[in-house]
Amino acid sequence: MRPKHERNNSGQMGALQNERDYLCTLETRSKDKLIVFSSSTTSPLNQLLSSQHPGGGLMKDLPITLPPTQTSSDTLAKEIVNNSSNVFHRKYSLKGISTVATPQTFFNNTISNVNTPFSSNGTAYLSPIPVSSESVNSILKKLVVNAAYHSRLGDADVDDAENAFFVADLGDIARQYYQWRSMLSRVEPFYAVKCNPDPTIVKTLVSLGASFDCASKAEIQTVLDMGVDPSRIIYANPCKQTSFIRWAAARGVTMMTFDNADELLKIKGVHPNAKVVLRILTDDSHSVCKLGTKFGASQAVVPSLLTTCRNLGADLVGVSFHVGSGCGSARAFSDAVALARSVFDLAEDFGFNLTLLDIGGGFPGRVTSGVTFAEIAAVLRPALDTYFPADMGVRIIAEPGRYFVSAACTLAVNVIARRVVHSTVISPLAVDSAVPNADRMLVDENVNPNAVVDETPSFMYYVNDGVYGSFNCLMFDHAIVTPRLLLRDGAYVYGTDLKDEVYRKYSCSIWGPTCDSIDCISKDAFLPQLNIGDWLCFENMGAYTMCAASTFNGFAKSKILYTNTEN
Repeated sequence: MRPKHERNNSGQMGALQNERDYLCTLETRSKDKLIVFSSSTTSPLNQLLSSQHPGGGLMKDLPITLPPTQTSSDTLAKEIVNNSSNVFHRKYSLKGISTVATPQTFFNNTISNVNTPFSSNGTAYLSPIPVSSESVNSILKKLVVNAAYHSRLGDADVDDAENAFFVADLGDIARQYYQWRSMLSRVEPFYAVKCNPDPTIVKTLVSLGASFDCASKAEIQTVLDMGVDPSRIIYANPCKQTSFIRWAAARGVTMMTFDNADELLKIKGVHPNAKVVLRILTDDSHSVCKLGTKFGASQAVVPSLLTTCRNLGADLVGVSFHVGSGCGSARAFSDAVALARSVFDLAEDFGFNLTLLDIGGGFPGRVTSGVTFAEIAAVLRPALDTYFPADMGVRIIAEPGRYFVSAACTLAVNVIARRVVHSTVISPLAVDSAVPNADRMLVDENVNPNAVVDETPSFMYYVNDGVYGSFNCLMFDHAIVTPRLLLRDGAYVYGTDLKDEVYRKYSCSIWGPTCDSIDCISKDAFLPQLNIGDWLCFENMGAYTMCAASTFNGFAKSKILYTNTEN
């Protein structure tokens, strides 16, 4: 169930509750005139419009034609469409507008014609990206069946049609957001951009009202370019480059973490107005990726850090922790909350009035095994109410990453090569000799071509994405991926029950396209016999995949197609 939103004084529902800045789309029909398109028809836009955008000044000096207050947004939209011979797209900030649209309408309107940033000579632009409304299954079927068709024809389209690709369901991200607001209503989600910085995905979360956890200058720039107010960013990297801190200060990003005295001195030296958040060390033994070996102040050093804060006059506003990425224990969160409260109490003894608790990340996406988000939320809610009751006035935020995007992305890969492998040689006889079932026996290319071998082969399949690409998650994120058959011999079989009597399964391994032997996706898969040109897919591929993909050996990163099933 989606969270309810209170109505504002005008009777309309606020798109982004409790926010000062709201987004409005500006469109231009020509290079000397802008049309403002907003669902708010009564606000004095000519006084509220701020044309200073972090991304640069493509249009900021152009005269702006404001709509008359009686002009409906539908009329404006029609006017824009009818005169759209030269349309550019930008995001601007409207100060104080609280009636842009309902959350659902605002999300759907934004995603129906997604604009994603790109830069040229330091100036940010926005380019239209097509977004479907079809199911992921429907898109997969169209593309792989089309690829098989062109492959049989051998025409010019086949080169691109055979490429691996993602399908990203932006609607799935929206549903995860609604679930978060329902199950953890006291906790503001700051999306961990590092998990998947794809601009269209980030913009989806902007439209939903999320804030952002950024770890670098580039990540901060990504969200600023989309019109996000700096107050909705936490620079959550405890060890930062000095020039990056100075750069963040110049752009109004004030909230940032630290876990050591040197970092605090560095921040105070170049960003004296920073609102610093002390990251403490918590138990991350139940997590896939343990972060405590690198970050987090132990309880033993917290008093000395509080002393340093006081001596420097630092604006210490809160405490943060991270139980580790991919946490498998709900109790780890509640234990960390209790530990954070003890630091709050200690900070009070040092004269600090802390107002922020950052409970970090580690929240799972949709999982089929292990702890679920619902189970974590059920433990977190009472822990927060016990240690940080609402009347305490502490703002509570979190840094979910994979929770939002893991299940939103499905990767389809093409089988580009195959090798047949046998482990047991039965006889040196020729295949055409009088050996039972010789017609069903295969010849191993690695042994005597006249040898008859075990009739139960295993296979090595080579696909067009690998560990140097999207499957880097196997090495860096300790992910476990499961191949699913998508298309076999021209027949689309995804989501169907593959009967053993029809689709006999064989032991196989799956390899990426590069020349490196480390490029192995799975060494012990079990699939029906595949042929070159067949397709596999991997679900839950939205987290820590495309963000760290490389172009090693000259192989391009897999493209992304978008759909929005939240209509």
